[in-house]
Amino acid sequence: MKLLILMTTGAIFALNSAAWAAPAGGEPTAAGLWEQVDEKSGKAESWFNIVEKDGVYVGTIVKMFQKPGDPPPESWRCSKCEGAEKDAPVLGLALVKGMKRNGMKYEDGTIMDPRDGSVYRALMELSPDNKHLEVRGYLGVALFGRSQTWNRRPDNAMDPAPAAARPPGPAPARPAPLAPPKK
Repeated sequence: MKLLILMTTGAIFALNSAAWAAPAGGEPTAAGLWEQVDEKSGKAESWFNIVEKDGVYVGTIVKMFQKPGDPPPESWRCSKCEGAEKDAPVLGLALVKGMKRNGMKYEDGTIMDPRDGSVYRALMELSPDNKHLEVRGYLGVALFGRSQTWNRRPDNAMDPAPAAARPPGPAPARPAPLAPPKK
């Protein structure tokens, strides 16, 4: 009996140790699809896809919503950007760069405003429920800046809409071709 208790205790200890040593796969992360909303209208302006590579997070604009009177988003170029980004299409451009994770916060990165090409230092903070991301751009001191709250979108939100399902049963019969007119 003592052997059984000792073995059970040892197994529980071993499982707990393995669980603590394993990385938390379900841990919240900024990686994923995010919706940036206009603070005045409350309508979506754009979607960003944030990815992590070698501990650095980058956010690319993957969808833009056209406002009335504006040209199509696909035609918008970053005319005031510098370097390789000069005149690049804004759609597909990495606007958030160099973010490094520190718990639920992301630091040491930059964010670019494609309207004027300005690059700001940036911070991001993930909400504990993994549904909101506070993105702050600033010059010099983080106290003097502007924040936006982005909302998480499902990772499959960019997938094409499924085709309408055909009702079950046999395919509808095709009409017979018209007969040639009689002479």
